[in-house]
Amino acid sequence: MLAVVEIGKKQYLVNKGDTLKVQRLKEKEGKIAFDKVLILADDKKVKIGTPYIEKAKVEAEVLGEQKSKKVIVYKYNRRKKYRKKQGHRQIYTTLKITRVVASASSSSSK
Repeated sequence: MLAVVEIGKKQYLVNKGDTLKVQRLKEKEGKIAFDKVLILADDKKVKIGTPYIEKAKVEAEVLGEQKSKKVIVYKYNRRKKYRKKQGHRQIYTTLKITRVVASASSSSSK
């Protein structure tokens, strides 16, 4: 079952078993559930939320945090002897999707 879920103001297309990097979350470890599901797609039908689907959620496991590659920011003004070099490394949280739940009734059956 495919789902489009909103995590931290960004939208991700997820499936069970997927691993994805998202913007840094407060949770460092353990399990987390996202209830802002926009679209659920099965083999036969598609549910579209207005804006979210009620009683649908995506469960994930937090694997840890990682830093991305360093991005160099270089500023200068010509003929003014002004040069400024900075580096930035964005921190991401790695998630593994464990379950996509369509509604509360299907959460009891596994």
